[in-house]
Amino acid sequence: MKKSQLLVLLLMICGLEFSQAQERLINKGNEKYEEYSFSPAIDIYKKVIEKGYTSADLLKKLGNSYYYNAQYKEAAETYKKLVSEYPNDITPEDYFKYSQTLRTLGDYNGSNEVMSKFTMLTSGDNRASVFKSEKDYLAEIKANSGRYELKPFEYNSVYSEFAPSYYKEGLIFSSDRDTGNFARYRHTWNSKDFLDLYRVNADSVSLNNVVKIDLKGKKESIPLDNGNTTTSDDLGKRKDRINTRLHESTSIVTKDGKTIYFTRNNFVEGKYKKDEKGIIRLKIFRAQLIDGDWTEIEELPFNSDSYSVAHPALSPDEKTLYFASDMPGTLGESDIFKTSINNDRTFGTPENLGANINTEARETFPFVTSEEILYFSSDGHPGLGGLDVFATKIKRQDFTGNVMNVGEPVNSNKDDFTFIFNEETRTGYLASNREDGLGADDIYALVEKEPLVFECVQKVTGTVRDKISNEVLVGATVKVINEENEEIFYTITDSDGNYSLVLDCNQGNFVRALMEGYIPFEEYVGISDGKPKIIDFYLERDTITAGFGDDLAKLLQLSTIYFDFDKYNIRKDSEIEVEKVIAAMEKYPSLKIQVNSHTDSRGPAAYNLWLSQKRAESTINYMIKNGISKDRLASEGFGETKLINECEDGIKCSSEKHDLNRRSEFIIME
Repeated sequence: MKKSQLLVLLLMICGLEFSQAQERLINKGNEKYEEYSFSPAIDIYKKVIEKGYTSADLLKKLGNSYYYNAQYKEAAETYKKLVSEYPNDITPEDYFKYSQTLRTLGDYNGSNEVMSKFTMLTSGDNRASVFKSEKDYLAEIKANSGRYELKPFEYNSVYSEFAPSYYKEGLIFSSDRDTGNFARYRHTWNSKDFLDLYRVNADSVSLNNVVKIDLKGKKESIPLDNGNTTTSDDLGKRKDRINTRLHESTSIVTKDGKTIYFTRNNFVEGKYKKDEKGIIRLKIFRAQLIDGDWTEIEELPFNSDSYSVAHPALSPDEKTLYFASDMPGTLGESDIFKTSINNDRTFGTPENLGANINTEARETFPFVTSEEILYFSSDGHPGLGGLDVFATKIKRQDFTGNVMNVGEPVNSNKDDFTFIFNEETRTGYLASNREDGLGADDIYALVEKEPLVFECVQKVTGTVRDKISNEVLVGATVKVINEENEEIFYTITDSDGNYSLVLDCNQGNFVRALMEGYIPFEEYVGISDGKPKIIDFYLERDTITAGFGDDLAKLLQLSTIYFDFDKYNIRKDSEIEVEKVIAAMEKYPSLKIQVNSHTDSRGPAAYNLWLSQKRAESTINYMIKNGISKDRLASEGFGETKLINECEDGIKCSSEKHDLNRRSEFIIME
């Protein structure tokens, strides 16, 4: 074999081996990605790219790995490269995540541009609909901002602390400060230590008061990251402990302090379980406090080895459990669900809270206050970036109310989550991975200075009167009707003809006045900022008592019919008054009228007489053109011959007085 042929063969063999090695490496990365082991997936994908190989699929998975690990700067750079190099392989979800990363980095204009591309590629996606309807979402967020004061939780460490939960006079929270487990167990999602639950008394002034959740009461000394020691619960090999060698995080304790619901990895009888993809899912467990010990730990019946159920929250009456899950029926990556807690401690069927709250992205970490305000985190509703905290009122389990971003400083351009709030003290806590924190995630204490306005209310007042006599109508009904033509409520005018009512200014409503013997009239009140509004109603009688020689203009309370100076064509703004006369003649086919036109005394008398006749003729010509038979109409111009005040030639009068003489009459002839 020639040397040249041998060299080619060797190169082919090397290339094949290199290609196979790359493929094995990519497959390994994909395996980690599918297991949600994003940190090792990132390391593998980066090595592949450094060796000169790239593809749309690789960049997507690398970008998503950064995204789910909250490494938004790296995610944005990767998505940018994906969009630039593989424009034909971009899916709507790629655009959405790219938009979110840009928003997290504070590039709102860039984020909106990418989000516009996302909306162009989707139909029926709730996130696209919300973006289109709330393009000025930053103004709404700004309006809600500044309502809280934040300060760091004094028990934060250089590790992760989050998921605060009220417990008696103190708090339970989750941390990976690795007390007790040291570095033996690492979570491959972000290469951080696995999480455990800790509790602290509200009046604690020292880190020595931070303890792990106790099951049987046995204490042991555990070193903290600052070298101090504190007591901890039994962390031995027993299977019935709350803290295990895997994740324990979000929790909620009943008001009597006897039941705790908490999130844990799929860890049963001392062993963890994986699904068919190799993922250890999250589950909610329940434990009872019996004789001072947390025991009888049980997983909830709607948990599954094939999907996650996590982040429990209780309704004020503790008869409903809220939680996050990606179970079947989920609209997005994770949704918020609810289930009833029966008197016998069993559970009802989980129900999705619906598309008003849940989007095609992530909704998670619910918390319900005593006044039935649901707080949750989402990256599907418009926000500042990453997960933002949102709130909605859910009284009587109505999940269709306005979903509000609570604004800064609770929300930042990073992930903000596990918000809890005490409505009696107006204080609370949340967690965030914002840049000024001590650790990867930190807890912040908050004080509310100004409450969020969940119900936009608008006061509407007014008077109902007879349109002709101007007399007040006592006992008239004023109804509020929504845009679906459903009556919301009504009120009755008082002895002065006045009414007062309150509208929901987050939606449009019709305010309708009715009185027996009168034609109903309504006015539409659209979505508003809640400023008070006055609506006076002037109702027309459904039948008019009139006879020969009566002036319809007075009976119908017509406004002045204006003509341009020195002209006799009816102006557009006066046509509506003539239309009222036409409507009356259509309603009463036997009615015949004569249109009389008058001028003031300014100008030559002969000219005024001619001009008034032309104006009268112009008026009846308009009526004939709009369907009134000419044999029912007559006209006459009187010029300045029938003045109704003293403003004759030579008498100095104001313009207002002269205007009284410039009038049209519609005299009933038959």
